[in-house]
Order: sequence, then C-alpha cells, then structure tokens
Amino acid sequence: MASSAHPSFPSRSFGGNLGKLPDRSLGGTFGASTSQQQRENQRLERERERLEKERLEREEQNQLTEEQREEIKEAFMLFDLDKDQKIDYHELKVAMKALGFDLPKSEILSILQTNGAPSEPSNPNAPYQSRLLLPFAQFQTVMSQKILARDPREEIMRAFELFDEGGKGKINLQDLRRVARELGEGLEEDELVAMIDEFDLDGDGAINREEFLGICLQ
Repeated sequence: MASSAHPSFPSRSFGGNLGKLPDRSLGGTFGASTSQQQRENQRLERERERLEKERLEREEQNQLTEEQREEIKEAFMLFDLDKDQKIDYHELKVAMKALGFDLPKSEILSILQTNGAPSEPSNPNAPYQSRLLLPFAQFQTVMSQKILARDPREEIMRAFELFDEGGKGKINLQDLRRVARELGEGLEEDELVAMIDEFDLDGDGAINREEFLGICLQ
C-alpha cells in the first residue's frame, strides 16, 4: 500500500531574511567621495582666481612706465620707517599723498581692510592691540591701479603747479629760470625766452594752464 505521506519540500528560512537591511556602506562612501570632490573643486577654483588676480596685477604694473614704478617703490621705502616692508595707516596716507593721492580717512581705511594684514606683537606676553599693515606688494598693486585710473590732465596740472611758484596761474620767464636751475639744465636766457614765445598763445608773456595742457597733450 502506497504511503499517504506527502513528499517534503525544502525548508525556506523566511524569517531570517526579512529582518536584514540592505548594505548602505557604498552609499556612505559615495557621499564622502562627493564631499571630498566638492572641496577639491572649491580649492582649485580659489587657486584659479588667485592666479588670474596675479596675472591682472602683473599686466597693470607692466602698463606703468619705469619712472612710475620707481616712484611707487621710492614712496614706500621713504615712509616705511622701520624697514619691515609694511606700512601702517599714517605711513600709507603720506606715501599716497607723495604720489599725488590725498585720500580721506575712510578710503585709506578701506584700502587697509581690503589689502592689509594684521600686525604681530613683538612680545607675545605683553598687552597688544593688533593693527592693519600694508605689505609692499599690495601697495604696488593699489598704486598701479590708482595711477592707471588717473586722468592724465590731473598729472599735467600737478606738473604745472611745480612750475607756477606762488600759484599765479601762469608760468613766466622767472619760473622757467628757477626750474632750469633746480634741474641742472644749462639753458641760455634766449632759449627760455623762445620757449615762452612759442607757447604763449595770448601774448601776455607767460604760459597759462590751457596753454600748458596744449603743450603736454599735443
């Protein structure tokens, strides 16, 4: 007689698999990798911006004449009293004024806040209040931008004022004699008279501002 027992099926352990969560270790690794890549991209972008800024600064300085670059260097060295290649607010103000830029306090402070670096105490144990200092490289950059943005007429008028002793508004023969003597130019009297005659358009025996501008801009 055939057995009435049913054939047995293989046992399936459903309970053991139901409670098992998917492995998320790959997701965590992916997230960390993405964050690291973002930081690297940000670093590369900052580096690119720094290099671009340096390139533009070099281009600006290359547009200056050798004389202008030397004037910037001399002004900085003259007022860097402690010779540490950095200048403070007061030194920056007089250095810029020597180069023809008499700026208000707010603009000087803005330059220091944008381009300056905090000073360091000489004695770490003593009470100390930090102040902003402008290094020479940043001074070069700031002054290059100022000079290139300046109206050439302003510079011509500065030169006119050096000739025009006493602020008469005109350069006469006496002024030319004085400037020639100060510059060590051995010009004869008739040469100085000829200079006045050539550029004195209104015939008053002197060169006024408009005539001087015409000489320099022609």
